[in-house]
Amino acid sequence: MNDVRLRLGHSPDPDDAFMFYALAAGRIDPRPYRFEHVLEDIQTLNERAARGELEITAISIAAYPHVASRYALTACGASMGDGYGPMVVSRRPITSGQLRGLTIAVPGTLTSAFLALQLCVGRGVPAGSVSAPSDNAAIAGAFRYVVVPFDRILDVVQGGQADAGLIIHEGQLTYARQGLEVVVDLGAWWRRATGLPLPLGGNCVRRDLGATVMRDVTRLLRRSILYSLDHREEAVRHALRFGRGLDESLADRFVGMYVNHWTVDLGREGRNAVALLLGMGRRAGLVPAAAEPDIVDG
Repeated sequence: MNDVRLRLGHSPDPDDAFMFYALAAGRIDPRPYRFEHVLEDIQTLNERAARGELEITAISIAAYPHVASRYALTACGASMGDGYGPMVVSRRPITSGQLRGLTIAVPGTLTSAFLALQLCVGRGVPAGSVSAPSDNAAIAGAFRYVVVPFDRILDVVQGGQADAGLIIHEGQLTYARQGLEVVVDLGAWWRRATGLPLPLGGNCVRRDLGATVMRDVTRLLRRSILYSLDHREEAVRHALRFGRGLDESLADRFVGMYVNHWTVDLGREGRNAVALLLGMGRRAGLVPAAAEPDIVDG
C-alpha cells in the first residue's frame, strides 16, 4: 500500500517548528501517511485555507469561521497566550486610546491578532480609505491599517512608515532592540477582560479526508507535540533555525510561551476561549456567523 500524501501547512516560526519537529525530522513513524511540510506566513495560510488547498494547515482562530464548511479544528496544536500575546508597539510611549486615528501596520486582516486589536481599540479601516486622518477615521473606524509581512513590521514602525505596529511571533521578544515601546499587550488585555487565555492559532484538517483520517491526523500531530516536549533540547535547536534574531535561550522562552498544555489539548478552558473570541467577533460584525467550532479529538 502506498503512503497517503498529506500537505501540512504551518508558519516558519519557532513554536510551529517545535510542534512539528518529530514529523519533519522523522522522529515518529507517520505511516500510512506521508507529510509534506508547506511553510508560509499565517496570512497566506489563512488565504489558502479559504480556497481549501491544503489537507492540514495552521490557521488563525479568527479565520476559522471563513473555512468552517471545509475544515474542522484539531484538539491539539493551538497557540494560546496566557496573559500575554500580540503587542502593539510604537516609537514613543502612548496609550491604547491614543491609537485612534493612527496608522497601524498589521500582519494580516484574517489574523487573530487583528481581531483582538479591533475588539480592544475599535474597528480598523484600510489606510487611504479616509482623506482626513483625525476626523474621518474617528467616523469610519478607530484606526487605519496597512498590511505588512509580519517580519517587516518592526522595521516599518522604526522607520516611521507607520505610527504603530501589531507584532506577532518572535517580535514580541525583540521589539525593544529597535527602541520601540509597548502600547498594549493584547493577551494581557484579554486576560483582564475575560479571565481566559487568548486563542491565536490552531490547526485544522480538511473534512473531505473523512472521519478516520481526520482522527489519525490529530493523533499524529499530538504525538509530534509530545515528542518535542519530551525531547525539548533537540526540538528547540531545530526551532532556532526559524527564530529570526533569537538565540537559544530566547527561542526556548518563546516556545515555552506558545507550546503549553492547551497545545497538547484545548480542554474545556481552551474551547471556551475559542468560542468567546469568535462570539465577540461575530457580535461586533468582525467575523462571519458560523456554527460552533467543530473540534476533532484523536
